[in-house]
Amino acid sequence: MRKRFDEELDELLSELLFMASLAEKAVETAILALQNRDAALAHKVIDEDVLIDQLEIKIEKICISLLTYHETMAGSLRRVVSALKINNDLERIGDHAVNIAENTLQLQREPLFEPLRDIPLLAKLAQHMVRDAIDAFVHRDAATAIAVCRKDDEIDALNRQILRDFITHMANAPGNTSRGLSLILVSKNLERIADLSTNIAEEVVYMVEARTIKHVGLDERSA
Repeated sequence: MRKRFDEELDELLSELLFMASLAEKAVETAILALQNRDAALAHKVIDEDVLIDQLEIKIEKICISLLTYHETMAGSLRRVVSALKINNDLERIGDHAVNIAENTLQLQREPLFEPLRDIPLLAKLAQHMVRDAIDAFVHRDAATAIAVCRKDDEIDALNRQILRDFITHMANAPGNTSRGLSLILVSKNLERIADLSTNIAEEVVYMVEARTIKHVGLDERSA
């Protein structure tokens, strides 16, 4: 019985890492499509989202199977519960990458809008958060997970600055309103990707240290 559990747990972790790589790549490709005005890349993100959706269903089934074992040790149980939640967060990250790709296609229909402001920087920070959160999960590294959580405030502040910049730009150039709104949506989706990365990081801390750090201050998180 224990051997079967361990085999399923290994399969779960393998599939979750594969899904994480797809979600991370989707965000990267969506931003590249935006920066290069590349419709083909945007369509690639949208078309390949089905793979992430299929993996979410598969991983959920594995988690449910693992939770039916009555002799699961507490540490392993926390890992399965965390994986189930992370699975959902990764699927949503993929959805936000699709949203960015769809906004890129909308921008394709209009003249080039310059500049992108701080969106490339925001994208880079969000991508790093995704990568670090997954690394924390793989290595069961609570310190790295807490560091990811600390970056979320920086993302939120940058997103607010981008919003202010675009609102000012649109007020001065009303003809750019549609394009500006599309880019504001891109920025908002990147902020949500960062939020989901924070969720993943919080689950890692729960998995490793058996404590919940949601809804607590930064100082308490590192306690």
